[in-house]
Amino acid sequence: MFEIGRICIKIAGRDAGMKCVIVDVLDKNHVLIDGQTRRRKCNIRHLEPLDQTVKVTKNAPKTEIIRVFKEMKIEIKETKAKKKTERPKKVRKKKQKPVKPAKQPVKEKAKTTLKAETKMGTKTGTEKEKKKEPETKTTAPPKKGEKK
Repeated sequence: MFEIGRICIKIAGRDAGMKCVIVDVLDKNHVLIDGQTRRRKCNIRHLEPLDQTVKVTKNAPKTEIIRVFKEMKIEIKETKAKKKTERPKKVRKKKQKPVKPAKQPVKEKAKTTLKAETKMGTKTGTEKEKKKEPETKTTAPPKKGEKK
């Protein structure tokens, strides 16, 4: 019943309701179909065979199937293969190395500035903080769900 060239209607799946031709018999349960459907392996339980048969060779190319369907006045939607475009290659970002300043004797410089400030009568930052009066904040306690 399912021989090469048999016209069938696909009754299940994405291509249901479309006509196809059996191009090759793979085993007792599967056949290769082509036509209004996509060329693919199909379970014979998903096909409804019709009385019509056409002469096609085993593993006939898509062009031959299109010609046979045009002779039978059955419209086939022709699709073109997509052009393959090369995917852009991912470029890793290079880490910039931090620029290190020239090394200077930090301890000696800090000591000399402290000595100079005390001689001039200026106060250092820590001395200023000690003499500042503590500020009193009068804010309401935070409400539930609020962050500080």
